[in-house]
Amino acid sequence: MSARILVIDDEESIRFTFERFLSAAGHIVATAGSCSEALALINDMSFDVVFADIILGDGTGIDILREIKARGLSCPVIMITGDPGVETAAESIRLGAFDYVPKPLNQQSLLHAARTALKYKELNEEKERYRTNLEAIFRSVSDAIITVDKELVVLELNEAAMTMCGYSRSDIGKSFGSLREICSGRCAEILSDAIKSGEPVGVDRIECQPHNRSRRVISVRTYPLLGLKGVLSGVVMVLRDDTHVADLETELKVHRKFHRIVGRSGPMQKVYSLIEALARVQTTVLITGESGTGKELVAEALHRAGERSHKPLVKVNCSSLPESLLESELFGHVRGAFTGAIRDNVGRFHRADGGTIFLDEVGDISPIIQLKLLRVLEESQFERVGNSTPVKVDVRLIAATNKNLLEKVGLGELREDLYYRLKVVEIRLPPLRDRREDVPLLIDHFRNAFNTKFKKNIEAISSDVLKAFLEYHWPGNVRELEHTMEHAFVLCSQNIITFDHLPPDFMSAPGIERRFPDETQAVDSQAILEALDKTAWNKARAARLLGIDRVTLYRKMKKHSITNPHDSIGHDKR
Repeated sequence: MSARILVIDDEESIRFTFERFLSAAGHIVATAGSCSEALALINDMSFDVVFADIILGDGTGIDILREIKARGLSCPVIMITGDPGVETAAESIRLGAFDYVPKPLNQQSLLHAARTALKYKELNEEKERYRTNLEAIFRSVSDAIITVDKELVVLELNEAAMTMCGYSRSDIGKSFGSLREICSGRCAEILSDAIKSGEPVGVDRIECQPHNRSRRVISVRTYPLLGLKGVLSGVVMVLRDDTHVADLETELKVHRKFHRIVGRSGPMQKVYSLIEALARVQTTVLITGESGTGKELVAEALHRAGERSHKPLVKVNCSSLPESLLESELFGHVRGAFTGAIRDNVGRFHRADGGTIFLDEVGDISPIIQLKLLRVLEESQFERVGNSTPVKVDVRLIAATNKNLLEKVGLGELREDLYYRLKVVEIRLPPLRDRREDVPLLIDHFRNAFNTKFKKNIEAISSDVLKAFLEYHWPGNVRELEHTMEHAFVLCSQNIITFDHLPPDFMSAPGIERRFPDETQAVDSQAILEALDKTAWNKARAARLLGIDRVTLYRKMKKHSITNPHDSIGHDKR
């Protein structure tokens, strides 16, 4: 690899030899014959490796080494010595020199020393970046993080731990058991169990009482810290404040509708909970699920419930546009950028500035668009087609797909780095067949909507149609149910939807069998009462709702002694 190298030696022949050998290997070489000259160069330039003679006219190479260390520079320093056994060579290593090389030095040994030092610098800088990133993550996460050694002595804690638990930096180095207990000693017990088992431990819903704050509910997770040989060296404990989640769960138990999303099933309650948690967090969200499950509605809910709700929500269907047009639609173009570009065009990302952009069917975009999209996600800027000037934007991106993106990554059809950028958090929508208890709710929702749209007053669907709807597989999910209901509304001229009003495709689907009930069909008294209540005791409509004829209904009402409690004068609503 090419590098910038400084050679410091008071012998011109040595400097010349080093420069010739290192330059021939492709490196950029600067030389200095004294300490003062070297320090001036170090002030003006950065170097990847420094070769310094131990004995110089106005000082020593050790002086150079001390100055480099004092400035916090990362370049390895290799000492040059005529006598590798002298005390100063050993002293230089003690002070932090990377290595020392003896005179005279041949080309092969010199280049080997340079390569080794550069590799060390590269690994050291990678290690420092990794450490810095970990520290940034450690500081920034909202969960409290506390690490302890095997003796339960606190090694580190983050800002969130100080805020949540009332600890301070002065508590580092103390035994965790000696710190003020806010959870009746439960966290100390969990840590002790984690040390003994060496396995991850998780405990949900512990009550705690932080200083001068209301009682909270926290969840605790511990993970073992292992040394180089896999030996347990300590434990990291993560505390999450779940008070708001506990409150939300109580509230969401009664959720039947969330924004424009309909459903009270368990899978939908989890979706609602995720939307609540993500609405005010400006992170990228990937919504996955089969076609027709309501991915666009979830994107709308995320936008409307968040801090950007007063800003634009811009939607793009990536599968409906060819690559050239999609690029222009997303990022805009300038006049003359391509044939037909007669004026400047503002792209969708620009229109969404300050708000949210929703990319539907994101799995269908081409490699070129993937690269440009990755840049927007990483740098919050893009270039319009035909213009190299970057445009900065503040946009929250929500993407959706019905494809298996990980499979597309494996096939080389989607960039892996883009996949992980999109899938910071995933909301997976269940298919309708996995939440059949929501079907009656959705039927009522669409019935009300289509009654308004078509200016009708359809009161229900027949019990046979409802049973068929509950048993049907719904490959098109909620969208198919909506279209089926709309088709039925168009054809229905009475108050109850029956099999006669359903689409032919639905009626010919496997497993759908029209039933023609007769007198012998079992209809219990409770079903009759529910049908009569739904139809305001109109017996003709109640019979259609039950899937029986009116004469049969009369017989069964007589059999079960069912009479209208509100019809004291005996009038019969037909």
